[in-house]
Amino acid sequence: MINKEQPNRVRVVGDAFDTRDLRQALSAFGTGVTVVTTLDADARPVGVTANSFNSVSLEPPIVLWSLRKASPSLPAFDACGRFVINVLTLDQVPISQRFASPVPEKFRDVAHAPGEHGLPVLEGCAAVFECQTEQRHEVGDHILYLGRVQAYHHRPGPGLLFCQGRYAQGVSLAQGAA
Repeated sequence: MINKEQPNRVRVVGDAFDTRDLRQALSAFGTGVTVVTTLDADARPVGVTANSFNSVSLEPPIVLWSLRKASPSLPAFDACGRFVINVLTLDQVPISQRFASPVPEKFRDVAHAPGEHGLPVLEGCAAVFECQTEQRHEVGDHILYLGRVQAYHHRPGPGLLFCQGRYAQGVSLAQGAA
């Protein structure tokens, strides 16, 4: 059935956008939810919630994610040269919320262990990708990180999604699809 409702149309003059409205339009694209972790210069764990994660290449295995330039965690990700992408499961909404907030000691009471290179790996995730930073690019108000996957693991189970400002879960639409 065709939706006859007219979409909101924004007339753009030059480079002027209503950033709030643009953000709402972008939220129509559902994404997975991750917590990206690293260590700071004093070997303390640092982590942020990010839904900007994506696969770039299988050969070599390269992934990307981005971080706001104004993030207080930026110096740690720049200095370490490594990061871990922890793909969250449906039951990890509280972890996503914790790492998205400015609370001190984000790792307190969050089960984690050192990964292959000593960086914090969260327990119970759908997938984990341990990466070495290959490239860093300033793009607008964010830093884009490209990382080579050096180790990974995954387990079956539903991943946590975020769409239109809300947490969600994926549902298979094809009969017999897993």
